[in-house]
Amino acid sequence: MLSPSRELEFLKFLDTLGQYLRATHDPRKALTFALREGRTFFEAESGCIAVAEAGKDARVLIALRRDDWDLAHIGQFIRHTRPPVRSDVVLAPIRRRGAAWGAMAFRRASPPFGHDDGRLLARVTAVVSDAIQSMDRERMLEVRDRIDRRIMELLHPKDLFYQILDGLRSLTHYDHSSALLIRERGEDTLRLVAEQIAWTKARSRHIGLTLPIDAELEPALASAEIYGFDRDGDVWRSWTGKPVARLAELLDYNRDHDGAHARESAMLCAPLVARDGTIGLLKVASRHPGRLTPFDAELVDRFRSQAAVAIQNLTRTESLQARMLTAERKHAMADLARTVSHDVNNALGAMLPLIQQMQADLQNGRMERAVYLDDLDQVQKSVQACRRIFGGMLSFARGGARRSHHGEVSPALETTLAVLKDGMQRRGIDLVVDTVDDLPPVACGQSDLEQVFLNLLTNAREASSQGGRVTVQVEPQPERIAITIADSGCGIASENLARVFEPFFTTKPNGNGLGLSICRSILWEVGGTLNVQSEVAKGTRVLVTVPWAPLVRGHLATS
Repeated sequence: MLSPSRELEFLKFLDTLGQYLRATHDPRKALTFALREGRTFFEAESGCIAVAEAGKDARVLIALRRDDWDLAHIGQFIRHTRPPVRSDVVLAPIRRRGAAWGAMAFRRASPPFGHDDGRLLARVTAVVSDAIQSMDRERMLEVRDRIDRRIMELLHPKDLFYQILDGLRSLTHYDHSSALLIRERGEDTLRLVAEQIAWTKARSRHIGLTLPIDAELEPALASAEIYGFDRDGDVWRSWTGKPVARLAELLDYNRDHDGAHARESAMLCAPLVARDGTIGLLKVASRHPGRLTPFDAELVDRFRSQAAVAIQNLTRTESLQARMLTAERKHAMADLARTVSHDVNNALGAMLPLIQQMQADLQNGRMERAVYLDDLDQVQKSVQACRRIFGGMLSFARGGARRSHHGEVSPALETTLAVLKDGMQRRGIDLVVDTVDDLPPVACGQSDLEQVFLNLLTNAREASSQGGRVTVQVEPQPERIAITIADSGCGIASENLARVFEPFFTTKPNGNGLGLSICRSILWEVGGTLNVQSEVAKGTRVLVTVPWAPLVRGHLATS
């Protein structure tokens, strides 16, 4: 039984603690203050705050002095496994994120701690727990407000995706990854568009990955419920016992590619449902079973509406970009038509007199076999040139309807060069192509690749004078392919070089200023890069990098 004086002293201590907790918004400062004041009140020699995360041993988070603590004993207390009572140590639990999180501990040799000390410390940690959970809620609202401001500022959807994932990481402290997947309208697949990895500093290798949805998964995806899973051996088990484990199995794409050290053992899946149905899914994963809690599920739920808005913004952005691509493609086709008309006329002009001469020789009986074969060979070469030019143009024109999520570099270059090669030769431009066989597919649609190469090679051709040189070099690199297109032409003035990616900026009399801007946008969307270096009178060098296409269960992702 506490004496009145001790009770009064404790109430004063709680009042001082409460005033400080209301004034601070930093959980660590709050814990440190409570620990220092508590050591004084309990007349302890040392004190610490220890935490025990799922799958890990207890660790000291804050200590007032260097001291050895029995972390196994504290860990048992935090996990409610009833450790032996010690008279030299008093412990009380700290709750955070809706679950047991840590403990405040004090130690002294004498006098021994009694039952009243434990009861008073429990009242202290209850106040501290409420204050910290209030700070966590304030932090969550701050993160939501920040993302809402980004939405109002019309931040690019991909940047907004990562703002959301970063906000979730700061709140849930997941230790594996979080990801956002979208469902294309009318398709039975989920496509990974953003992923933030916590267990390593490496970038995600799965962007663009597509996962198939079957009829069995449709009800789970159409639900507004957030699903929690923990791994039990090699089996995923739902928190609620509902038969939805196949959803976790579908999203467990790291197990086949990154080894045991990156294995996911806890997962939250939040379907994103709009008026037209399921538009995507938000995923958070941990490396340890039990690490994610219903409190984390509640946090994820708070961000579902923002993720849905981001996906809808992306859909509108991609629709606008598709219209820009179509406009640029039509402009490029018109340019091509003007360019290749000279090449086709030259080829036809070379054939016509030969055919007329062959007809005259046949009519007059003067046909010579060797001359006839030579003339036919020239006609065949001209016909092949026309087929190559028209074939390339048709391939480029048809490409607008194929928006696959992977492509092949070599065929895209062949299609482009089929259109431009004869014109370069006619202008006396030396074309040098250095490539390799068996290149892996890349994470960029075939038609988009063709559009990038056509724009860049057309620019190189137009910048080159008679007798110049255009060089194309393809080099495989780890997880990406580098393509360098260089010319020995007029170059770009330094004041213009900084503006070449601006939409509608052009130095060409008949240009529309969208070519390089669209090329960079195409590459940016798939995680590629576009870099331009140039000097006046020395030429221009453009370096393109495109990441390899992701794999889906050992197969190429296709749509």
